[in-house]
Amino acid sequence: MPDLADLFPGYASEWINTSSGRIFARVGGKGPPLLLLHGFSSTHVMWHPVTKMLDDRFTLIIADLPGYGWSDMPDSDENHTPYTKRAMAKAMIEAMEQLGHVHFALAGHDRGGRVSYRLALDHPGRLSKLAVLDILPTYDYWERMNRLYALKIYHWAFLAQPAPFPETLILGAPDFFLKKKMASQTKSKTLDEIDPRALEHYLAPFRDPSRVHAMCEDYRAGAYADYEIDKADFEAGKKITVPMLALWGDAGIASAAATPLDTWKKWATNVQGAPVDSGHFLPEENPQATGKLLREFFTAP
Repeated sequence: MPDLADLFPGYASEWINTSSGRIFARVGGKGPPLLLLHGFSSTHVMWHPVTKMLDDRFTLIIADLPGYGWSDMPDSDENHTPYTKRAMAKAMIEAMEQLGHVHFALAGHDRGGRVSYRLALDHPGRLSKLAVLDILPTYDYWERMNRLYALKIYHWAFLAQPAPFPETLILGAPDFFLKKKMASQTKSKTLDEIDPRALEHYLAPFRDPSRVHAMCEDYRAGAYADYEIDKADFEAGKKITVPMLALWGDAGIASAAATPLDTWKKWATNVQGAPVDSGHFLPEENPQATGKLLREFFTAP
């Protein structure tokens, strides 16, 4: 692992034991706990542009998901069980308990948003509030897949192919794959808004065969078990009951399928939402607007 910039000066580094292995997190700030979870192609460092808008009011726990960043990579099985969002949510609860937090607020982007809404459905008593950034539920993505949407989120089907097909292709040109994919998801279609120091954090795992396999396992879980878990809840009418905020980039992924707020209202009983002037990577492309909306939501009574 190359030397990588510390984008959270003054924050503690924690490796926390869970049933999914050790979870890595940066911890800092003061006030009630707020857990921040990243998405695919990123690590915990994606949150660094917005921390100063939050850490005077909250103790921030900024974690790497299992298999990502510096967290452990649990051994998978034929059903990709350790990489289901249900298993990841359980690991996050265990990590928060180890830090002394049994009840907390939660915000997740992309894959971290999927872990977050699954945690809210499975363990509602753990959360005070929930925010998700630039996603719709996994069930909705697969159900709404059409020509234009498939072109926009081609990686969902590609990464979910059986091993070692996607792993081999990605590892043939990892820097090219990551940079092209991330640039295609920004509003400017460039990496101009991505801090070069953060980009180095994102590139390192894509050069590691075991990390690439773990990330593909996440998407395989998304194509099978996560879909079925979501489908069962949707058909049973189970809803997210904690206060919820949905944010999306006005040029992001979620907005390509439907009005995100209308979709989330089918899944949650108390949800508000707003677009942000950005592509998929809200905290990095537009940290001021994203940080302001998160702060207002999590500090409101």
